[in-house]
Formats: sequence, C-alpha cells, structure tokens
Amino acid sequence: MAFEAVVTDIKLASQSGLAAVWWMSLDPTQFGLGDTGVLEAETRTGTKLTIPVQDVLKDEDGVVWQVVEKPLAAGTDVVGTVFPRA
Repeated sequence: MAFEAVVTDIKLASQSGLAAVWWMSLDPTQFGLGDTGVLEAETRTGTKLTIPVQDVLKDEDGVVWQVVEKPLAAGTDVVGTVFPRA
C-alpha cells in the first residue's frame, strides 16, 4: 500500500563508527509497529531517493517513528510503501 506524507521530524537514534540509525516521523503514516517498507523522495535537482524502512516503533510520547539508515530532512515530501508481512 502506497501513501503520500511529509517528514515531520528526525532523530539520531544511535551511531557506531560510520554506521548510524535514524528515526523519522511522518504525517500521516500508514506504517504500523514492526512494519518494513520504503520511502521515496525527489531532490530539488530531480534525483530520486529510495530509503528502506527497517522497522517502525512508538516512543513513550506515542510518536510513531520509521527506523532508517539515512534520514530525509524535515519538510520533505515522500511516498511510502508498506511491505506485506510474511
């Protein structure tokens, strides 16, 4: 299932050497806890970006976060696709 959203916030969750894990929140999101999928965006120069969503979690404040290795800036328009669960 594909949906349109906007990145509303990003947080660096952890970093080990060059590897980093980021959390991104979307408005709206169709991702549920534990889902995986992809986020697609287009840069100002027309380059298409595909960001894998590795997991989805909810923090203590109830905010749903998509877990990614490379964040997109807050305010970025995205198309999200949720992968079916096996």
